[in-house]
Amino acid sequence: MPSIVEAFATGFLVGAGLIVAIGAQNAFVLRQGLLRRHVLPVVAICAAADAALIAAGVAGLGSLVTASPLLLALARLGGALFLAAYGLMALRRAFRSESLRGEGEAAPTLGAALAACLAFTFLNPHVYLDTVVLIGALSGRFAGTAKLAYGLGAATASLVWFSALGFGARLLAPVFARPLAWRILDLAVAAIMLLIAARLAAEAMAA
Repeated sequence: MPSIVEAFATGFLVGAGLIVAIGAQNAFVLRQGLLRRHVLPVVAICAAADAALIAAGVAGLGSLVTASPLLLALARLGGALFLAAYGLMALRRAFRSESLRGEGEAAPTLGAALAACLAFTFLNPHVYLDTVVLIGALSGRFAGTAKLAYGLGAATASLVWFSALGFGARLLAPVFARPLAWRILDLAVAAIMLLIAARLAAEAMAA
């Protein structure tokens, strides 16, 4: 029977392996961190949303996600539309010289930032597959307190990662003092968003 420490460590490593990757949610948190706008609430909502999804997966709800092809197809189409729109906005920013330093664009309200954060989380079916299905499936080797520790480990990895991404972004401030750096960032964000949107749309059509 695995110990609580082993279960926590396993959950942390599994969570980190799935969360620490280039994706729409991470790109958004990084940009908010660089702009120093609503960083704490954005980090908190990302970590809390991941924790809720991980808890659902550990509780055994992963089968509900994979059991409805129609629900997955609709989620993919919705996510594709949202990410494509955000990607095009990032592409537009990249070619507007007045907003290269993040100064020319209107600062989003807290509500708008949190709404975008929630959309990046819940409109991307890959998030459900990573947290609810994969992390949930791997929790099957644990039971009782060890299973709880596994889920806490995965949720802790999410909190540590988003905190490092959001609050650590300020260390890159000297790099992003150059307009070219903002242009490269927005082009990268646009590419990530549009590629994920295309992939989601293709998956929805193939389903």
